[in-house]
Amino acid sequence: MNPDLIYLFVGEIAIILFLYKFIFKQMIVNHWEEKIAEDNWLVINLEPVIDEIEDRFHEKLEQFQSSFFGSVGQMTKKAKELDPMNNIRKAVKDGDWPSMMVEYMANKSGIGAFLPQNNSQTSQKEPQINAKPALPKGILDK
Repeated sequence: MNPDLIYLFVGEIAIILFLYKFIFKQMIVNHWEEKIAEDNWLVINLEPVIDEIEDRFHEKLEQFQSSFFGSVGQMTKKAKELDPMNNIRKAVKDGDWPSMMVEYMANKSGIGAFLPQNNSQTSQKEPQINAKPALPKGILDK
C-alpha cells in the first residue's frame, strides 16, 4: 500500500472525529433537548409504558390485598378457636358449673392449654350415661 493513502485515510478519520467531538455532538444534543422540551414529548411517547406499569402494579396490589386479608381472616378464625375462654363460655351457656370451674382454675394457673378442647365441630356426640345405674329386676321386689 502507498504511504500517501494511509496518511490520507488517517487524516480523514481525524477530521471526522474532530467534527463529531466539537460540532456534531453539540448539534445532536441541542436537537434532542429541543425535542424533549416541546410539548412534553417524552411524556407523550412514554405514556403507553407508564399506563402498562400502572395496570400491572394495580393487579399485583389487588392480588396481594386478597391474599393478605384472606390469610388474616384464617388466622383470626384460628385465634378465636385457641381462646382459653371459649370452653368457659360454652360451660356457662350449657349451665355446666363444674366444667366452668375446672376451666377457670386451669386458665388461672396457666395449664389451660393442656386441657382437652371440647370442639363441637369435630367431636361426635357421646352417649348420655345415666347418673343412677339401673338396678337389676328382682332386687327391689323382695
